[in-house]
Amino acid sequence: MERPLFIGSDIYRGSSYGTWHPLRVPRVSTVIDLSRAMGWLPGEVYVPSPRVKPHALTIWHTPAYVTALHAAEAAQEVSDAVRARHALGTPNNPVFPEMYRRPATAAGGSLLAGELLRDGGIVYHPAGGTHHGMPDRAGGFCYLNDPVLAILSLRRNGAARVAYIDIDAHHPDGVEVAFATDPDVLMISVHEDGLWPRTGALGATDTLINLPVLRGLNDDEMALIRDDLILPRVAAFCPDAIVLQCGADGVEEDPQAHLSLSNQAHWSIARALIGMAPRLLVLGGGGYNPWSVGRLWTGIWATLNGHTIPDRVTPEAEAVLRALRFDGNRRGRNPPDHWFTTLADTARTGPIRDDIRSRLSQL
Repeated sequence: MERPLFIGSDIYRGSSYGTWHPLRVPRVSTVIDLSRAMGWLPGEVYVPSPRVKPHALTIWHTPAYVTALHAAEAAQEVSDAVRARHALGTPNNPVFPEMYRRPATAAGGSLLAGELLRDGGIVYHPAGGTHHGMPDRAGGFCYLNDPVLAILSLRRNGAARVAYIDIDAHHPDGVEVAFATDPDVLMISVHEDGLWPRTGALGATDTLINLPVLRGLNDDEMALIRDDLILPRVAAFCPDAIVLQCGADGVEEDPQAHLSLSNQAHWSIARALIGMAPRLLVLGGGGYNPWSVGRLWTGIWATLNGHTIPDRVTPEAEAVLRALRFDGNRRGRNPPDHWFTTLADTARTGPIRDDIRSRLSQL
């Protein structure tokens, strides 16, 4: 693979979980539009995501759950029994028109990524990263668990050892269920302490490392975590593939979490992981402010390609950013002007708190 590939789809354009839901905001479509407006996404590197067939999902999800999810989209309703067993039709995981097709497209992209990376390279799949899905039920806005499917696809396509790094503000409980005891999958999660799903207590085994961090985590603290935890553990594991779940909900402006990172903290981790394994797959994840998600994830694509992120975006990209709306949320209603004109935020530096150092020392 000569250049990184970008997996995307137009199904995310206009698809929403509902007018009140945190995932009402455009995310993947914004990244596609911004990347094209910056001249970073030529047609030859854009790969349309396939929609996975139901039977292919049963390599991890139960047949009963896949059937229920598919049926719920067709009927646009669920029974009380389905809601109780599979957590479909709940406030977190509502019934909406594309409730099977949308996650099945993201899952199809993650399965395809493993095939594209058979001989090495870099693939970016910002629609991926739905790390809360369980084998028999939905969870946390995640109807399917595409990171699990991506890891299984990578292994099926020659990557015997996979390192999974998750810097989403929420703990990847579904991925941990899948691989907690697997000696050939290294899982590192850095997540906000006490945030839903309230799993991922501080601790480590040889291949499972959970670091819950304090509210207000800043860029300097994340840099310490990167240099003292993530990079050394990945290097020691010698993976054949790395999967980075790059949820954007850790930035300061996100309305769902309480961390204080800039987008540069995420970019620096992605940059540092390039070349540490012959295969690198970068997924999206959480992120509920349309400007911060779009700017952060577009910067990830630039980073993977080695592009210099300019001080000012192109007029076409500025138009994309100015057209975004964030109705119904008090935070981010009146974004600062620099959100329209640049992708980079000023690094949010600060002191490294003793509690962060103490938690790292226990791992």
